[in-house]
Amino acid sequence: MPRSFTFGPRLLFLACLLTLLAGCARDIPAFTPPDERPVASVDRPWPANHVLALAYHDVEDSDPDQRFLAVRTDQLVAQLEWLRNNGYQAVSVDQILAAGHGGKPLPPKAVLLSFDDGYRSFPSRVFPILKAMNWPAVWAPVGRWIDTPPDQPVRFGDLRVPRDRFATWEDVREMARSGLVEIASHTDDLHHGIPANPQGNTEPAAATRRYDTGARAYETDAAYRQRITEDVRRITRKIRQATGTTPRVWVWPYGAASGEALDIIRTQGYRMALTLDEGLAPVDAPLSMPRMLVTDSPDMRTFARSVVGAESRGDFRVAQVDLDYVYDPDPGQTDRNLGALVQRIADLGINTVFLQAYADPEGDGLARSVYFPNRRLPMRADLFNRAVWQLRNRARVKVYAWMPVLSFDLAPDIARVVRQNPARPDEPPGPDPEQYRRLSPFDPRARAAITDLYEDMARAAPIDGILFHDDAVLSDFEDAGPDALAAYRRADLPDSIQALRADPDTLRRWTRFKSLALVDFTLSLAQRVRAIRGPQVRTARNLYAEPILNPASEAWYAQNPDDFLRAYDWTVPMAMPLMERVPMARADAWIERLVAAMRRRPGGLDRTVFELQAREWSLPGRPAVDSRILAGWMRRLQRAGVRHFGYYPDDFAQDQPALQNIRPAISTAWYPHR
Repeated sequence: MPRSFTFGPRLLFLACLLTLLAGCARDIPAFTPPDERPVASVDRPWPANHVLALAYHDVEDSDPDQRFLAVRTDQLVAQLEWLRNNGYQAVSVDQILAAGHGGKPLPPKAVLLSFDDGYRSFPSRVFPILKAMNWPAVWAPVGRWIDTPPDQPVRFGDLRVPRDRFATWEDVREMARSGLVEIASHTDDLHHGIPANPQGNTEPAAATRRYDTGARAYETDAAYRQRITEDVRRITRKIRQATGTTPRVWVWPYGAASGEALDIIRTQGYRMALTLDEGLAPVDAPLSMPRMLVTDSPDMRTFARSVVGAESRGDFRVAQVDLDYVYDPDPGQTDRNLGALVQRIADLGINTVFLQAYADPEGDGLARSVYFPNRRLPMRADLFNRAVWQLRNRARVKVYAWMPVLSFDLAPDIARVVRQNPARPDEPPGPDPEQYRRLSPFDPRARAAITDLYEDMARAAPIDGILFHDDAVLSDFEDAGPDALAAYRRADLPDSIQALRADPDTLRRWTRFKSLALVDFTLSLAQRVRAIRGPQVRTARNLYAEPILNPASEAWYAQNPDDFLRAYDWTVPMAMPLMERVPMARADAWIERLVAAMRRRPGGLDRTVFELQAREWSLPGRPAVDSRILAGWMRRLQRAGVRHFGYYPDDFAQDQPALQNIRPAISTAWYPHR
């Protein structure tokens, strides 16, 4: 057989193989050098002056009762030994407060041990272990439980618990004298739930305004503050009488914090407050210290994994949800819809929901009503609190309130954002019909009204964060209203659109002024929310893709990704190629360009949540994006080093995106596999 015929089939095979590889190459993300790849938090040095706080409860020699979150004694010993053997070092409240005021820094891998509720097991089982190791701890009894007479059971929620499970004031006095134990307040009688909404949810008494089902009304601000103030004074007085020392550490029941209650406890001399949020605690924020809850009496493998995981900022996986999909005029159907949503979120295995707090049934982004009691807009239904509570407690996710920044349909005499028409400069400016209908951020009345709405939202529900919507934009011909022009004049800028656009330098200064003004306004809203709900509330803000890919486009949006990374806990770019008119064939490359642009910014991927689109809004009927395509985009993000991502919208009623396709790509339980 001639040689040419011998190699013919091989050449044909090689040609096919090369063609196949060429096709596969289009799906391989761009190579990222090792020194440019993100480093996992657990592989980085322990951050200076940070502490890992652990929250224990009861300790039993056998059969730990999870009604009291008990840990077995031998497991507690093993856990503390593991901590010591792996370089962790228990620190005291004194050390933390001193480090926070410029004193001696904390050692690396500092740990604060805390034990809640006031169980007798602390002096009888825990303290001997602490004494043997010479490790300090915080012990936080509940005043009413310790007050219970010896011949009566303790009222522990709905249970009647034998009195000898709990310690006595003499035990408290003895522990305070030991020199190793800091006695903290766990309230006097607020470690229980109270009615929180018309649907009957019971929520933590210290952080919730009571709902009176008979009067169909919520507790007033004055009544709430009085109730909290009296409780704080009682427990403070009891601990001072027992120990001779005024307590300075407050431990929130159920970890549920309140900014208004925090203001009260601060005036009573407290200098530290412990929650049950996640992560390490910086010493410069002692009034909002997160703790890792130790529950289910974990074995060593589980405990060690939890401790190491607590050191890192976990993967942020989010679905953005329209509460409009849940609402129905029939309350029974609304409740069934909410149940279906909660089950779907639980099945997805994600950890965060961006939940719509306002109503937008017309789909134009203008909030004409909201889902919480408020002073400014009609309430479509009192639904937000119940939805937040059900998602947090049944689906075990963090919930961020998704709110507009400017697009509220308020009184017509409040200034709107108006645009100077470049084609008709002599005409009075008016609203841009192609944009959101927005209130002017430069009108004091608009700012006051929007602030009222954010405050009322914060009072209404135990949110974990805020997502500022993408309506906070100003184009290169906005805002041209009188209040805006006066603000430019006060900033030493021209007070006409023509003059502001007359030369590149002035246009740049005007653009930066507007970008920062929007950031400052959102941060002022966050400050008001935190004053009511607590300093643990996180911030996130939607960012258009174009300012990331094309810095000059800041002039068209008044958005700058570097500003966002500095200002907010999370920057949320809309990684939505089809919305940006990118052809499907080029969508993957566009997403990679967006990731690369954020990666170039210091810490860009650490604090960025890429939000993909699950619907194709540019097509008639706004069809869903194929779930397999959406899942493919998620895997592409992960291969590019992205850990934080999500999608919008989630249509739970239509299973869009399809659970079977999306869950393996987004769930923290499915990817990475554990």
